[in-house]
Amino acid sequence: MRAIVIGTSGTGKTTFARQLAGTIGAPHTELDALYWGPGWTPRPTEQFLAAVDAASAGERWVIDGNYAAARDLLWPRATHIVWLDYSRGRVFAQVLRRTLWRGLTRAPLWSGNRESLRTAFFSRESILWWSLTTFDKNRRKYAALRADGAFSQARWRVFAQPLQARAWLHELPGRP
Repeated sequence: MRAIVIGTSGTGKTTFARQLAGTIGAPHTELDALYWGPGWTPRPTEQFLAAVDAASAGERWVIDGNYAAARDLLWPRATHIVWLDYSRGRVFAQVLRRTLWRGLTRAPLWSGNRESLRTAFFSRESILWWSLTTFDKNRRKYAALRADGAFSQARWRVFAQPLQARAWLHELPGRP
């Protein structure tokens, strides 16, 4: 299985992708980890795409993230596209909880970056704001990508609730 996990910021893409990778015994990669350099500096596009190419070169992988720059490279290689299409209320609750935890604990993220409560609550760069303002756009974009059939080699799995996603994990062959 070569799976991409997509969804609006805060849906739990990384958590689900880790669980999926563990279930099928595949390596997991976060596109955020490939994209963000120190000091929240985006890596150069060529460097980012080279890292995406390397991460998706094998026969088994799980990659999560929504980077349009990587789509034409990554999606044609996928056997599965998993869309976590949860409700706006659920997504906001999840991203709020995650943001509070990361801001309070100052947990290191990619390249040593850390989220701050000040940025989360008092900045236009807020992940909370980003999640809210991109929710409808992302939903329309993924629905259109699914409908146009450009990535028909991949089996789409669309989950409206975490319970559905967990049930699918339990149905997968090769589960330990």
